Amino acid sequence: MIFDHIGLITEKKQDNEIWVEKTRVWVTDYKKHPYRIEWLRFAKDSPVKGAVREEPHIAYKVDNLEEAGRALKTLLEPFDVGFARVGFYELKDGAVVELMQYKT
Repeated sequence: MIFDHIGLITEKKQDNEIWVEKTRVWVTDYKKHPYRIEWLRFAKDSPVKGAVREEPHIAYKVDNLEEAGRALKTLLEPFDVGFARVGFYELKDGAVVELMQYKT
């Protein structure tokens, strides 16, 4: 696993937000942030519930998403975001992690 970014929840509109229809959330491009922070601002009708919507997450790049997430509690089933497949999981200590399998 390789560190990719940290995701922080906000209710404040951020500059250059990107709309993600599948999860109904506005996100910022963490690749453009000097500390690789991704801000997430969920729409009221977002289907995302629980820890993924309420807690910060740390994201890691993995070679095989299914293998890396196998022993973890799934919070949000893997889905395609264009440049990668991602899934959200909870560790035994309650931390939320996003695992990302880049397409290239």
